[in-house]
Amino acid sequence: MTTPVTSLDQLNLAFAERFNARDLDGLMALNAPDVVFVPAPGTPVTGADAVRGALAQFLGLELPISMTVRHVFESAGAGLAIADWTITGTGPDGSAVSLAGTTADVAVYDETHGWRYVVDNPFGTA
Repeated sequence: MTTPVTSLDQLNLAFAERFNARDLDGLMALNAPDVVFVPAPGTPVTGADAVRGALAQFLGLELPISMTVRHVFESAGAGLAIADWTITGTGPDGSAVSLAGTTADVAVYDETHGWRYVVDNPFGTA
């Protein structure tokens, strides 16, 4: 079992840590059951299988993600986390990869699971 994220400012950093460890199950554990994940601007996916598949595609790049938390705001167990991220390098097929964005994520907190995404929107400003 993965350790719950107890501070909202650590949620995006936990995502990066699990991403860089290629821990798909750990990434999924950061999501509330009905999470909306937006793997491309304006293209949300829902449901565990679709979210898992979209995350697996990012992991398939076999490159690390860097994450810098910009702001977090929370009230009554709900929060908004804003962070800048980049994935750059050479992909498994030899092509150059240069992805970046500013994520705008909505999260909820409960005592059992800690902070988890309800909306994970990595291209939040697009």
